[in-house]
Amino acid sequence: MCIMTEPAITQDLISSHGINADEYQRILDIIGREPSFTELGIFSAMWNEHCSYKSSKKWLRTLPTTGPQVICGPGENAGIVDIGDGQALVFKMESHNHPSYIEPYQGAATGVGGILRDVFTMGARPIAAMNSLSFGSPDHRKTRQLVHGVVSGVGGYGNCFGVPTVGGEVRFDTAYDGNCLVNAFAAGLADTDKIFYSAASGVGMPVVYLGAKTGRDGVGGATMASAEFDDTIEDKRPTVQVGDPFTEKRLMEATLELMATGAVISIQDMGAAGLTCSAVEMGDKGNLGVRLDLEKVPTREHAMTAYEMMLSESQERMLMVLRPELEAQAKAVFDKWDLDFAIVGETIAEDRFVIMHNGELKADLPLKALSGNAPEYDRPWIETPAVTPLSDVPGIDPIDGLQALISSPNYASKAWVYEQYDTMVMGDSARTPGLGSGIVRIHGTDKAIAFTSDVTPRYVKANPYEGGKQAVAEAYRNLCAVGALPLATTDNLNFGNPEKPEIMGQFVGALKGIGEAVSALDMPIVSGNVSLYNETDGAGILPTPTIGAVGLLTHTDQIIGKEVREGHVALVLGATKGHLGQSALLLEVFGRRDGDAPHVDLALEKAHGTFIRENRELIKACTDLSDGGLALAAFELAEEAGVGVILDSGDTQVLFGEDQARYLIACNFDQAEALMVLAQNAGLHLEAVGKFGGDQVNFGGVKAPLAEMSATYRGAFEKTFA
Repeated sequence: MCIMTEPAITQDLISSHGINADEYQRILDIIGREPSFTELGIFSAMWNEHCSYKSSKKWLRTLPTTGPQVICGPGENAGIVDIGDGQALVFKMESHNHPSYIEPYQGAATGVGGILRDVFTMGARPIAAMNSLSFGSPDHRKTRQLVHGVVSGVGGYGNCFGVPTVGGEVRFDTAYDGNCLVNAFAAGLADTDKIFYSAASGVGMPVVYLGAKTGRDGVGGATMASAEFDDTIEDKRPTVQVGDPFTEKRLMEATLELMATGAVISIQDMGAAGLTCSAVEMGDKGNLGVRLDLEKVPTREHAMTAYEMMLSESQERMLMVLRPELEAQAKAVFDKWDLDFAIVGETIAEDRFVIMHNGELKADLPLKALSGNAPEYDRPWIETPAVTPLSDVPGIDPIDGLQALISSPNYASKAWVYEQYDTMVMGDSARTPGLGSGIVRIHGTDKAIAFTSDVTPRYVKANPYEGGKQAVAEAYRNLCAVGALPLATTDNLNFGNPEKPEIMGQFVGALKGIGEAVSALDMPIVSGNVSLYNETDGAGILPTPTIGAVGLLTHTDQIIGKEVREGHVALVLGATKGHLGQSALLLEVFGRRDGDAPHVDLALEKAHGTFIRENRELIKACTDLSDGGLALAAFELAEEAGVGVILDSGDTQVLFGEDQARYLIACNFDQAEALMVLAQNAGLHLEAVGKFGGDQVNFGGVKAPLAEMSATYRGAFEKTFA
């Protein structure tokens, strides 16, 4: 028999676990002795940034998280909102950034798998997925590989599992050359009286391991996700998990069937830090201790150590506290689905986390100290300085400006991406990716849910406060533009190294803006994720606080369609002042990143969104105005419908300005007149800017064939990456 010798606890070993000198001293003070190797690994897993939120807790507490629609806010596997009729929507967004850069396919695939587990762990059947992807410059040596790997991984896992991908976003910027971002979103349906939580309950209750076997893949993944990259990046490849969507599908069906038996007291996904984090979180929330006997853990590799089993992030696994009298019934469910079911421990009254392996004590730690008493930092931060005012922007040929946008991978059609995803599986997708929010009908009812994911990182870099507000406001507009009432949000806060005061200042500023916006727009944050240390060799990403949002349509008749027809009037709700600071035109045409982000008037955002929803019966098509301004929005709406568009103005600021709180509306002439009257009565600015029809794109008399522009728009992304 091979006896595994644990390494000595040295300073190098402590540092390699991401534990600094102060934190190690804190460990010594807590346990009164040197930790074992397994204990060091457990502390490393629970106290890293990814699991403990030690740099962000202070500011996350400032976010509005409650409201009459909120059933469960942050702190559980996912957030939950009430959608009426005894039904609830369970949703969350999480990052898998570092793994996806190291191993694009598996990193993205397991990101999808992890977020799906967060949803069905709470008793909800997934109905929709989205993703927000940020890559480096299209001509960077690694970008092509990352795009192909990530898109294949997202599609490979989601398609096999069988959940429709209904929305998302893809962006490119040199700031992501060393760190791509992969933010995965999932939502599911549950009955409000059949929601499952993670808090353990009862002393002496069996702790049960469910799902796939444990391997060495992903060992140390959470710690890796909480560190910057350097030239040792390839050495981190073994910390990336390997996913199996078919096993996950069986795990979901088995879990939901198990929940129906009444055997589940509490249940937790094994995500970051695997068995360690799931056991500690269940015990902490239930004010109980946990004892685990690792020789009972199902493994697929020979002679795994306690350290490896506790830190493995093998996928498709759950941990449950079971009603002992229903053990046989519960086991029969998992036997039926050919999945492991093993009692690996029990809850205990003492505040201890006790790990045994083949009769040998491997860890004996105070459980609360691992979770609730993890370090919390009030990082120094400096406010992002005001940017230099925008200098003059030359006027340009309006068609040349549009051509520059639609030939860029940032603004070209992303059909090459989303056509690799199954957008129609389950048969309830009412609107798929391509323009605005995705929509999924609630099966067996008249209701539908709209989904969107939004952020403009260059705004956040220039002005974190306004950029944070804008991300929420754009999500709000995207929901209103399809007729949905915005309900709530989830955030994925992607930033660089929080130990740098300027980066922490970006984080603080963005959260202040986000908090103000979700409060003003009645869209509380109910779940989310923080991803820090997105840097390589000291170069950080653009601050990217992604906002995922959901909205409710109480009847599918409320959906505002995309029915642009010949002769429809083009109206813009909201005043156009021609803001070009940090605009898409400025970057794509002139290569400039100057000027301030646009100001966001939240009262106006709410008034305009309400106007759109209340007058949806007069609107044939609607989209919000954001990147690329009126020019890009009008082109996309026309191109989607296959009709031309004529805009009265050829002015650069009017066409490409990115003023906020604006919508482009298409409708018949009589409906346009009615909307004008209603807007005037409400004190809102609504103006006719042109019409739809013909086969040309005509901006202020400068024309180009729609067919040629459409070919550019639909072919640019594939030309770059296919």
